[in-house]
Amino acid sequence: MSDIEVRRVGAAQLLRFNRPLKKNALTGAMYGTLADAIAEGERDPKVAAHAFIGSGGEFTAGNDIGEFLAAASDDGTTLRNVLRFVTLLPQVEKPMLAGVEGLAVGVGTTLLFHCDLVYATANARFQTPFVDLGLVPEAASSLLMPRRLGYGRAFEMLVLGSTFPAERMREAGLVNAVVGADDLEVTLLKAAAALAAKPPGALAAARRLMRGDIREVSRRIEDEAAIFVKALRSPEAREAFQAFVEKRPPDFSKLAGDA
Repeated sequence: MSDIEVRRVGAAQLLRFNRPLKKNALTGAMYGTLADAIAEGERDPKVAAHAFIGSGGEFTAGNDIGEFLAAASDDGTTLRNVLRFVTLLPQVEKPMLAGVEGLAVGVGTTLLFHCDLVYATANARFQTPFVDLGLVPEAASSLLMPRRLGYGRAFEMLVLGSTFPAERMREAGLVNAVVGADDLEVTLLKAAAALAAKPPGALAAARRLMRGDIREVSRRIEDEAAIFVKALRSPEAREAFQAFVEKRPPDFSKLAGDA
């Protein structure tokens, strides 16, 4: 069974993170599959919306740390797939929806700022520990999160690394509704079906107007990516990732002379 399940449900393309034994942590190959599926769905006139959901009680634990530790010195395939996916997000013309249960770490949260509707269960937890890992925000979250949540909450999440529960995200305006776990997928697909029933031209035009100039978002993704790649190969990131793998607190004091 694929780590990314892609299937049609009515007019919705359902994209399921399907690696439950690893809490749906994303690999480079999974990013590539997601990018391919979205691009194909954009071309398919029978697909009216893209819907993201997790499995095994989790949305996604973010990037696979072991693979990203290796990515600092590999041939760049992992990072190319990541960049292909995040670069595609602002280009998507059809509505995107997400149903979040459990963990939504890193890209599991930043992806949501490109979605038009987000539903979550009461146990959903949103976290973006980029700085803790010696990295910087991605997927234009440094631009979109302050706009949506306000600078203070965005700084708390992106830099301080605080975990936000579902109800706080609903109050902040990112989550549309908090629903029961048994109702999450039904709610997600019901919303996708309602969008599919709209006049497609008017729907697309309204979405473009509401989202504004995507060039600014695309530029921010490029800026973040350039810094992200450099940071990934830094001594700080190596120490943070290694400490995570070894389940110990990182020690950045010894890196003072290497910065």
